[in-house]
Amino acid sequence: MGIVFVPVIAGLGTAQPPSASQDELWEGFFSRHFSGTTRSLAQRIFANSGVTRRQAAVNPLLEDVSDWPTERRMRRYQVEALPLGKEAVGRALTAAGLSAGDIGLFIVCSCTGYATPGLDILLARDLGMAADTQRMFIGHMGCYAALPGLGAASDFVTARGRPALLLCAELTSLHIQPSSARVDTQQIVSHALFSDAAVAAVVVPGGSGYAVREVTAVTDTSTADHMTWDVTDAGFRMGLSPKVPQVLSKHVRGLVDDLLARHGVTSSEVDGWAVHPGGPRILNVVERELALPPLGLAASRATLEEHGNCSSPTVLLILDRLGRATPAARRIVMLAFGPGLTLYATLLDRQD
Repeated sequence: MGIVFVPVIAGLGTAQPPSASQDELWEGFFSRHFSGTTRSLAQRIFANSGVTRRQAAVNPLLEDVSDWPTERRMRRYQVEALPLGKEAVGRALTAAGLSAGDIGLFIVCSCTGYATPGLDILLARDLGMAADTQRMFIGHMGCYAALPGLGAASDFVTARGRPALLLCAELTSLHIQPSSARVDTQQIVSHALFSDAAVAAVVVPGGSGYAVREVTAVTDTSTADHMTWDVTDAGFRMGLSPKVPQVLSKHVRGLVDDLLARHGVTSSEVDGWAVHPGGPRILNVVERELALPPLGLAASRATLEEHGNCSSPTVLLILDRLGRATPAARRIVMLAFGPGLTLYATLLDRQD
């Protein structure tokens, strides 16, 4: 019988552009971006977003991109995402004690920018990855992309016994919509929540870190229109139905219970919950449906407050927070949600 390699997250690296407070963003830009009765509605949504600070590679307080065509936004994406991704990858490799040349598979997740050659090729070149390094780009999966990315990295490690590297990099700040565009509540919520970040994770065969026990998912295609990300002539436009929490409430308990049951674990034995903070209502629904203790989602709420919703990197930001806590969480369930509507779940165990 051959050797069975256990995929382990051996290093995480985060990188974020400069931040601004939610109040600064409202007073300095968005209060003028909305008009009439829409302004008062937007002010309430901003105030109740659960966000105190957000990061932006292209800060609207300094540079208004809302009237830029998509082509210009995509060119700027490459300029801003490359150094941010390089910083995150460098930190993750250092934490794992590896060099770029050790990586067998490099996966990049992003739904906020596209170009060819992309971040996977340019970063592999600039960081000195081997010529035989395999690459995978995961695009337009949105906020849950980190978990299928982690699943693909883990499968590669298990099958090949070589390290894999996952990078999630998102620049939502490039997709502020024009003030003249059709404004609805969904668009205001998007403008109030989203933020920029890059997070990298190194997955290795065995050793110390968080072992990836399983990645699983459920998709309710009957609600496919509840969350959209449309490419328009003025950047990418978010569609976010207020019915999303109802869909999550229908599926999240079964998804988590089945995952834990397959590993002989109960929810009371999980001491870390990394739940993607799509917004306060999302966290409230998950907390209620899973009957979590009062502080069960403290790391998720703190991440929303300090960083907003960064799309795919966000759940990895929460994992990083849980791993650096004192004491560090030993068993973690990661949950992320996005278009489909799709729910992804991952079970991690800490190995020393």
